[in-house]
Amino acid sequence: MSDFPRFPPGFVFGAATASYQIEGAAYEDGRGPSIWDTYSHTPGLVANGDTGDVACDHYHRYPEDVALLKDLGVGSYRFSIAWPRIVPDGTGPVNPKGLDFYSRLVDELLAAGIEPAATLYHWDLPQGLEDRGGWRVRETAERFAEYTAVVAARLGDRVPRWITLNEPWCSAFL
Repeated sequence: MSDFPRFPPGFVFGAATASYQIEGAAYEDGRGPSIWDTYSHTPGLVANGDTGDVACDHYHRYPEDVALLKDLGVGSYRFSIAWPRIVPDGTGPVNPKGLDFYSRLVDELLAAGIEPAATLYHWDLPQGLEDRGGWRVRETAERFAEYTAVVAARLGDRVPRWITLNEPWCSAFL
């Protein structure tokens, strides 16, 4: 394999996921509905009526998933945090079970020698905020700042890399 390309020192191979696409557990431990839940449950919008209700069941299988990442030799894992798992309606009380899940995930990654990188928003706006105008109203930005502060306070000591918005152009223009 002498023709295999060489990567510069410090290059990190990683993997990435989106919470809605892998977590499942859509109705467990206090998670609220997101705009993707509403969309995917609307008849005729998604092929076969598929939803993320169960998905890959990462919520329950994250230790196995992290072991697979380790076996692949992944050096970093970029996951997204489901805002409705942390603040179910987008405003109001914080869901401690949601924070606990991501804390356990981060600890599992670190124990496996994998650097965590967290995305704060990957297209899963809490449906309650969308019902009040979504990203078109300033309140959503204010609630996002509150949610971000809660997550950073809980995970910031162990997560060295943060991504604010996944594909912000799509959130702004689609």
